[in-house]
Amino acid sequence: MAAEVVLQVALLILTLTIFYTIHKLSKNALTKLRTNNRATLQATRHFVLGSQLLTRARSAPHKTQSHSHAKSALTEAEIALSLSPRDPGPHILKALALDLLGHRTAALRSLDAALSPPCVKLLQERERGEALVKRAELKLAVNRRRRVDSAVEDLVEAVRLSEGEGDTTAFSLLGQCYEWKGMREEARKAFERALGMDSGSVLARQGLDRLRLNQSQAHEIGPD
Repeated sequence: MAAEVVLQVALLILTLTIFYTIHKLSKNALTKLRTNNRATLQATRHFVLGSQLLTRARSAPHKTQSHSHAKSALTEAEIALSLSPRDPGPHILKALALDLLGHRTAALRSLDAALSPPCVKLLQERERGEALVKRAELKLAVNRRRRVDSAVEDLVEAVRLSEGEGDTTAFSLLGQCYEWKGMREEARKAFERALGMDSGSVLARQGLDRLRLNQSQAHEIGPD
């Protein structure tokens, strides 16, 4: 009889312990969820504000105003990153603001972060393609000679993600890269593809004109 009482008391204590543990874990999880949601909402708010400031910076008529808005956008991006470091959006916003301020190497690092795990997993294919095109543009601006091959990889991947459609900037930059690498036929096709998408593309038109001029000059010189 005494043994049964002891066993029942032990089972009661065990049940209460399990209940308390589950309750505590659930409460902690709920608190963490609320905290995460609050941080996410705050990060989104700063990101949206930063995006609006970046738009103003791009449309500002004077460089002083543009830089002022870009610096404010950069501040908002950094606050958003402190609240949500795995969100690729603030990284991209930071890169665009830095680029507008002339800090291209730092902008490139921010895009590298956005296009690396775990951030890249949250990007849709279209968004990743756009980020790859911008990163290729920055690579060429920072050091064309050393980064042209890496830029080509980004641009080819961007075109693949868009299922062959791509955008005018991607094909124009790809044409320039091929031109610098001496791949004239590939460059011509890329420039023509860009013009097929946007007949007013200045970069693509100038690229084709250069290729034709170089070909004409080569024919005039002829073999030695």
